[in-house]
Amino acid sequence: MRILASLLLLLSSTIACADYSEDARAVTMYASLRADYGFSDQDIDWVRQALAAAKQLPQLIVAEQTAKERTLTWDAYEPIHVNQTNIAAGLRFMRENRHWLARAETEYGVPPQVVTAVLGVETKYGSFTGRHRALDALATLGFDHPTRADFFRGELEQYFVLCRRNGFEPAALRGSYAGALGAAQFMPSNYLKLGVDFDGNGRVDLWSTADAIGSVANYLAHFRSNAEWQRGEPLYVTARVPDDWSSDMPRNGRAATLTVGALMHAGIELPQPLPAALPAGLVELKRGNGADYWLALSNFFSVMSYNPHVFYAASVAALANAIAHAQTAPSE
Repeated sequence: MRILASLLLLLSSTIACADYSEDARAVTMYASLRADYGFSDQDIDWVRQALAAAKQLPQLIVAEQTAKERTLTWDAYEPIHVNQTNIAAGLRFMRENRHWLARAETEYGVPPQVVTAVLGVETKYGSFTGRHRALDALATLGFDHPTRADFFRGELEQYFVLCRRNGFEPAALRGSYAGALGAAQFMPSNYLKLGVDFDGNGRVDLWSTADAIGSVANYLAHFRSNAEWQRGEPLYVTARVPDDWSSDMPRNGRAATLTVGALMHAGIELPQPLPAALPAGLVELKRGNGADYWLALSNFFSVMSYNPHVFYAASVAALANAIAHAQTAPSE
Protein backbone atom coordinates (compact mmCIF):
# COMPACT_ATOMS: atom_id res chain seq x y z
CA MET A 1 0.00 0.00 0.00
CA ARG A 2 2.87 2.41 0.78
CA ILE A 3 4.33 1.77 -2.68
CA LEU A 4 1.01 2.53 -4.38
CA ALA A 5 0.50 5.61 -2.24
CA SER A 6 3.94 6.91 -3.22
CA LEU A 7 3.25 6.28 -6.88
CA LEU A 8 -0.11 8.03 -6.70
CA LEU A 9 1.62 11.00 -5.10
CA LEU A 10 3.99 11.11 -8.06
CA LEU A 11 1.01 11.41 -10.39
CA SER A 12 0.16 14.79 -8.92
CA SER A 13 3.51 16.19 -10.05
CA THR A 14 4.35 17.40 -13.53
CA ILE A 15 5.44 14.53 -15.76
CA ALA A 16 8.41 15.43 -17.93
CA CYS A 17 11.34 13.84 -19.66
CA ALA A 18 13.15 11.72 -17.11
CA ASP A 19 16.48 11.42 -19.00
CA TYR A 20 17.33 7.87 -18.13
CA SER A 21 20.30 7.98 -20.50
CA GLU A 22 23.00 8.50 -17.84
CA ASP A 23 21.59 6.05 -15.28
CA ALA A 24 24.20 3.43 -14.38
CA ARG A 25 21.77 0.72 -15.44
CA ALA A 26 21.48 2.35 -18.86
CA VAL A 27 25.27 2.31 -19.19
CA THR A 28 25.16 -1.44 -18.48
CA MET A 29 22.50 -1.77 -21.19
CA TYR A 30 24.74 0.00 -23.70
CA ALA A 31 27.51 -2.48 -22.97
CA SER A 32 25.13 -5.40 -23.42
CA LEU A 33 23.82 -4.04 -26.72
CA ARG A 34 27.39 -3.70 -27.96
CA ALA A 35 28.57 -7.13 -26.81
CA ASP A 36 25.48 -9.21 -27.53
CA TYR A 37 23.90 -7.48 -30.54
CA GLY A 38 26.76 -5.68 -32.25
CA PHE A 39 25.48 -2.15 -31.70
CA SER A 40 27.89 0.43 -33.09
CA ASP A 41 28.82 3.77 -31.50
CA GLN A 42 26.19 5.39 -33.73
CA ASP A 43 23.59 2.84 -32.60
CA ILE A 44 24.39 3.52 -28.95
CA ASP A 45 24.03 7.27 -29.49
CA TRP A 46 20.62 6.55 -31.01
CA VAL A 47 19.63 4.54 -27.91
CA ARG A 48 21.02 7.21 -25.59
CA GLN A 49 19.03 9.93 -27.33
CA ALA A 50 15.85 7.87 -27.05
CA LEU A 51 16.36 7.32 -23.32
CA ALA A 52 17.09 11.00 -22.81
CA ALA A 53 13.74 11.85 -24.41
CA ALA A 54 11.69 9.15 -22.64
CA LYS A 55 8.91 10.39 -20.37
CA GLN A 56 8.44 9.11 -16.85
CA LEU A 57 4.83 7.92 -16.51
CA PRO A 58 4.37 6.56 -12.97
CA GLN A 59 0.68 5.93 -13.61
CA LEU A 60 1.76 3.00 -15.77
CA ILE A 61 3.35 1.34 -12.74
CA VAL A 62 0.04 1.72 -10.90
CA ALA A 63 -1.78 0.26 -13.93
CA GLU A 64 0.57 -2.74 -14.03
CA GLN A 65 0.15 -3.42 -10.32
CA THR A 66 -3.64 -3.06 -10.37
CA ALA A 67 -4.44 -4.88 -13.63
CA LYS A 68 -8.01 -6.16 -13.81
CA GLU A 69 -6.98 -9.82 -13.82
CA ARG A 70 -5.23 -9.18 -10.50
CA THR A 71 -7.93 -7.18 -8.75
CA LEU A 72 -11.42 -8.06 -10.03
CA THR A 73 -13.62 -11.01 -9.14
CA TRP A 74 -14.48 -13.53 -11.85
CA ASP A 75 -18.07 -12.24 -11.86
CA ALA A 76 -16.74 -8.79 -12.76
CA TYR A 77 -13.90 -9.87 -15.05
CA GLU A 78 -15.66 -12.42 -17.27
CA PRO A 79 -18.24 -10.07 -18.86
CA ILE A 80 -15.51 -7.61 -19.88
CA HIS A 81 -14.42 -10.13 -22.49
CA VAL A 82 -17.20 -12.70 -22.84
CA ASN A 83 -20.23 -10.77 -24.05
CA GLN A 84 -22.44 -10.66 -27.10
CA THR A 85 -20.52 -7.80 -28.71
CA ASN A 86 -17.21 -9.66 -28.50
CA ILE A 87 -18.77 -12.92 -29.65
CA ALA A 88 -20.35 -11.26 -32.70
CA ALA A 89 -17.12 -9.43 -33.51
CA GLY A 90 -15.22 -12.69 -33.14
CA LEU A 91 -17.50 -14.44 -35.61
CA ARG A 92 -16.99 -11.59 -38.07
CA PHE A 93 -13.22 -11.72 -37.55
CA MET A 94 -13.21 -15.45 -38.26
CA ARG A 95 -15.20 -15.01 -41.48
CA GLU A 96 -12.94 -12.23 -42.71
CA ASN A 97 -9.72 -14.07 -41.85
CA ARG A 98 -10.69 -17.68 -42.47
CA HIS A 99 -7.69 -18.26 -44.76
CA TRP A 100 -5.07 -17.18 -42.20
CA LEU A 101 -6.82 -18.91 -39.31
CA ALA A 102 -7.10 -22.19 -41.24
CA ARG A 103 -3.42 -22.01 -42.16
CA ALA A 104 -2.47 -21.31 -38.54
CA GLU A 105 -4.38 -24.40 -37.42
CA THR A 106 -2.72 -26.52 -40.08
CA GLU A 107 0.79 -25.35 -39.19
CA TYR A 108 0.53 -25.02 -35.40
CA GLY A 109 -2.55 -27.03 -34.38
CA VAL A 110 -4.29 -24.12 -32.65
CA PRO A 111 -8.00 -23.89 -33.54
CA PRO A 112 -9.31 -20.68 -35.18
CA GLN A 113 -11.61 -19.84 -32.28
CA VAL A 114 -8.71 -19.94 -29.80
CA VAL A 115 -6.48 -17.63 -31.86
CA THR A 116 -9.50 -15.38 -32.37
CA ALA A 117 -10.28 -15.33 -28.65
CA VAL A 118 -6.71 -14.38 -27.73
CA LEU A 119 -6.86 -11.44 -30.15
CA GLY A 120 -10.33 -10.55 -28.86
CA VAL A 121 -9.22 -10.44 -25.24
CA GLU A 122 -5.94 -8.69 -26.03
CA THR A 123 -7.01 -5.92 -28.41
CA LYS A 124 -10.64 -6.42 -29.44
CA TYR A 125 -9.40 -8.13 -32.62
CA GLY A 126 -6.77 -5.51 -33.32
CA SER A 127 -9.03 -2.48 -32.95
CA PHE A 128 -7.22 -1.15 -29.86
CA THR A 129 -3.51 -1.85 -29.62
CA GLY A 130 -2.59 0.71 -26.94
CA ARG A 131 -2.20 4.45 -26.53
CA HIS A 132 1.10 4.77 -24.65
CA ARG A 133 4.48 5.23 -26.30
CA ALA A 134 6.24 1.90 -25.81
CA LEU A 135 9.48 3.78 -25.12
CA ASP A 136 7.92 5.65 -22.18
CA ALA A 137 6.21 2.56 -20.79
CA LEU A 138 9.28 0.35 -20.90
CA ALA A 139 11.64 3.04 -19.61
CA THR A 140 9.35 3.95 -16.70
CA LEU A 141 8.82 0.32 -15.72
CA GLY A 142 12.42 -0.63 -16.42
CA PHE A 143 13.97 2.05 -14.23
CA ASP A 144 11.27 2.90 -11.68
CA HIS A 145 9.18 -0.22 -11.03
CA PRO A 146 9.62 -1.17 -7.36
CA THR A 147 9.68 -4.95 -7.86
CA ARG A 148 9.95 -5.84 -11.57
CA ALA A 149 12.41 -3.29 -12.94
CA ASP A 150 14.92 -5.94 -14.06
CA PHE A 151 12.31 -7.70 -16.19
CA PHE A 152 11.07 -4.54 -17.88
CA ARG A 153 14.58 -3.18 -18.40
CA GLY A 154 15.39 -6.42 -20.19
CA GLU A 155 12.35 -5.84 -22.38
CA LEU A 156 13.50 -2.26 -23.00
CA GLU A 157 16.84 -3.60 -24.23
CA GLN A 158 15.01 -6.02 -26.52
CA TYR A 159 12.85 -3.14 -27.71
CA PHE A 160 15.92 -1.33 -29.03
CA VAL A 161 17.07 -4.53 -30.73
CA LEU A 162 13.61 -4.87 -32.32
CA CYS A 163 13.53 -1.24 -33.45
CA ARG A 164 16.96 -1.47 -35.08
CA ARG A 165 16.13 -4.77 -36.78
CA ASN A 166 12.80 -3.58 -38.18
CA GLY A 167 13.63 0.04 -38.85
CA PHE A 168 11.23 1.35 -36.20
CA GLU A 169 11.74 4.72 -34.56
CA PRO A 170 11.69 4.05 -30.77
CA ALA A 171 9.48 7.04 -30.00
CA ALA A 172 6.94 6.16 -32.71
CA LEU A 173 5.46 2.85 -31.54
CA ARG A 174 2.49 2.77 -29.18
CA GLY A 175 1.38 -0.14 -27.06
CA SER A 176 -0.01 -1.17 -23.69
CA TYR A 177 0.84 0.23 -20.27
CA ALA A 178 3.40 -2.61 -20.01
CA GLY A 179 4.98 -2.03 -23.41
CA ALA A 180 3.20 -4.86 -25.26
CA LEU A 181 2.96 -4.31 -29.00
CA GLY A 182 0.58 -4.89 -31.89
CA ALA A 183 -2.70 -6.73 -32.23
CA ALA A 184 -1.12 -9.73 -30.53
CA GLN A 185 0.33 -7.61 -27.67
CA PHE A 186 3.74 -9.27 -27.63
CA MET A 187 6.44 -7.98 -25.34
CA PRO A 188 9.55 -7.04 -27.37
CA SER A 189 11.49 -10.23 -26.55
CA ASN A 190 8.58 -12.39 -27.71
CA TYR A 191 8.13 -10.22 -30.81
CA LEU A 192 11.72 -11.06 -31.72
CA LYS A 193 11.54 -14.77 -30.82
CA LEU A 194 8.00 -15.77 -31.75
CA GLY A 195 6.67 -13.21 -34.22
CA VAL A 196 6.26 -14.68 -37.71
CA ASP A 197 6.00 -13.15 -41.16
CA PHE A 198 2.79 -15.02 -41.93
CA ASP A 199 1.85 -13.03 -45.04
CA GLY A 200 5.34 -13.42 -46.55
CA ASN A 201 5.99 -9.75 -47.22
CA GLY A 202 9.49 -9.90 -45.73
CA ARG A 203 8.84 -8.37 -42.30
CA VAL A 204 7.13 -9.30 -39.06
CA ASP A 205 4.40 -6.73 -38.43
CA LEU A 206 2.21 -7.53 -35.42
CA TRP A 207 -0.15 -4.72 -36.39
CA SER A 208 -0.91 -6.81 -39.49
CA THR A 209 -3.81 -9.20 -38.96
CA ALA A 210 -2.13 -12.05 -40.85
CA ASP A 211 1.13 -11.78 -38.92
CA ALA A 212 -0.76 -11.43 -35.63
CA ILE A 213 -2.73 -14.62 -36.30
CA GLY A 214 0.33 -16.63 -37.21
CA SER A 215 2.32 -15.24 -34.30
CA VAL A 216 -0.34 -16.03 -31.70
CA ALA A 217 -0.53 -19.62 -32.92
CA ASN A 218 3.26 -19.90 -32.99
CA TYR A 219 3.46 -18.50 -29.45
CA LEU A 220 1.01 -21.03 -28.04
CA ALA A 221 2.76 -23.86 -29.85
CA HIS A 222 6.36 -22.95 -29.04
CA PHE A 223 6.66 -20.51 -26.15
CA ARG A 224 7.68 -23.09 -23.59
CA SER A 225 8.65 -26.72 -24.11
CA ASN A 226 6.55 -27.92 -21.17
CA ALA A 227 3.48 -25.92 -22.25
CA GLU A 228 3.31 -26.60 -25.98
CA TRP A 229 -0.09 -26.73 -27.62
CA GLN A 230 -1.57 -30.23 -27.75
CA ARG A 231 -3.26 -30.63 -31.11
CA GLY A 232 -6.85 -31.87 -30.78
CA GLU A 233 -7.19 -31.39 -27.01
CA PRO A 234 -9.67 -28.91 -25.52
CA LEU A 235 -8.58 -26.21 -23.10
CA TYR A 236 -10.80 -27.45 -20.31
CA VAL A 237 -13.87 -29.45 -19.42
CA THR A 238 -16.41 -28.33 -16.86
CA ALA A 239 -16.29 -30.28 -13.62
CA ARG A 240 -18.61 -30.85 -10.72
CA VAL A 241 -17.81 -31.29 -7.06
CA PRO A 242 -20.17 -32.89 -4.54
CA ASP A 243 -22.19 -30.51 -2.38
CA ASP A 244 -20.25 -31.52 0.70
CA TRP A 245 -16.88 -31.61 -1.10
CA SER A 246 -13.90 -30.56 0.94
CA SER A 247 -10.36 -30.98 -0.29
CA ASP A 248 -6.96 -29.35 -0.06
CA MET A 249 -6.38 -30.25 -3.72
CA PRO A 250 -4.30 -27.42 -5.26
CA ARG A 251 -6.18 -25.16 -7.62
CA ASN A 252 -5.56 -22.17 -9.91
CA GLY A 253 -1.92 -23.06 -10.50
CA ARG A 254 0.23 -22.22 -13.50
CA ALA A 255 0.85 -25.73 -14.80
CA ALA A 256 -0.87 -29.10 -15.19
CA THR A 257 0.76 -30.64 -12.12
CA LEU A 258 -1.98 -33.22 -11.46
CA THR A 259 -3.70 -35.88 -13.54
CA VAL A 260 -7.30 -36.55 -14.46
CA GLY A 261 -7.15 -39.72 -12.37
CA ALA A 262 -5.92 -37.89 -9.25
CA LEU A 263 -8.66 -35.28 -9.56
CA MET A 264 -11.36 -37.90 -10.01
CA HIS A 265 -9.99 -39.80 -7.03
CA ALA A 266 -10.41 -36.61 -4.99
CA GLY A 267 -14.10 -36.51 -5.90
CA ILE A 268 -14.15 -34.37 -9.04
CA GLU A 269 -16.89 -35.48 -11.43
CA LEU A 270 -16.55 -35.03 -15.20
CA PRO A 271 -19.23 -34.91 -17.91
CA GLN A 272 -17.14 -37.13 -20.21
CA PRO A 273 -14.48 -39.79 -19.74
CA LEU A 274 -10.86 -38.74 -20.11
CA PRO A 275 -7.65 -40.79 -19.84
CA ALA A 276 -6.63 -41.06 -16.19
CA ALA A 277 -3.00 -40.23 -16.98
CA LEU A 278 -3.81 -37.01 -18.83
CA PRO A 279 -2.06 -34.00 -17.20
CA ALA A 280 -4.55 -31.58 -15.68
CA GLY A 281 -5.16 -28.97 -13.04
CA LEU A 282 -8.15 -27.74 -11.09
CA VAL A 283 -9.51 -24.25 -11.74
CA GLU A 284 -11.89 -22.70 -9.24
CA LEU A 285 -13.71 -19.55 -10.40
CA LYS A 286 -15.49 -18.14 -7.40
CA ARG A 287 -18.84 -16.46 -7.90
CA GLY A 288 -21.12 -14.60 -5.57
CA ASN A 289 -23.30 -17.68 -5.10
CA GLY A 290 -20.60 -20.34 -5.20
CA ALA A 291 -17.96 -21.31 -7.72
CA ASP A 292 -17.46 -22.82 -11.16
CA TYR A 293 -14.98 -25.68 -11.38
CA TRP A 294 -13.02 -26.56 -14.49
CA LEU A 295 -10.64 -29.38 -15.15
CA ALA A 296 -7.94 -27.48 -17.03
CA LEU A 297 -5.87 -29.42 -19.54
CA SER A 298 -2.46 -28.65 -21.01
CA ASN A 299 -3.79 -26.17 -23.56
CA PHE A 300 -5.31 -24.03 -20.81
CA PHE A 301 -1.83 -23.64 -19.37
CA SER A 302 -0.44 -22.86 -22.83
CA VAL A 303 -2.77 -19.85 -22.80
CA MET A 304 -1.52 -19.00 -19.30
CA SER A 305 1.98 -18.74 -20.74
CA TYR A 306 0.64 -15.75 -22.66
CA ASN A 307 -0.53 -14.10 -19.43
CA PRO A 308 0.08 -15.98 -16.15
CA HIS A 309 -3.27 -15.20 -14.52
CA VAL A 310 -6.09 -17.71 -14.24
CA PHE A 311 -8.78 -15.15 -15.05
CA TYR A 312 -7.00 -14.24 -18.29
CA ALA A 313 -6.76 -17.84 -19.52
CA ALA A 314 -10.31 -18.54 -18.35
CA SER A 315 -11.66 -15.56 -20.30
CA VAL A 316 -9.84 -16.69 -23.46
CA ALA A 317 -11.17 -20.22 -22.99
CA ALA A 318 -14.72 -19.03 -22.30
CA LEU A 319 -14.72 -16.63 -25.27
CA ALA A 320 -13.36 -19.32 -27.59
CA ASN A 321 -16.05 -21.70 -26.36
CA ALA A 322 -18.78 -19.09 -26.84
CA ILE A 323 -17.58 -18.30 -30.37
CA ALA A 324 -17.47 -22.00 -31.27
CA HIS A 325 -20.99 -22.46 -29.88
CA ALA A 326 -22.27 -19.42 -31.80
CA GLN A 327 -20.83 -20.88 -35.03
CA THR A 328 -22.95 -24.00 -34.69
CA ALA A 329 -26.09 -22.35 -33.30
CA PRO A 330 -29.02 -22.27 -35.74
CA SER A 331 -29.68 -18.81 -37.18
CA GLU A 332 -32.93 -17.18 -36.17
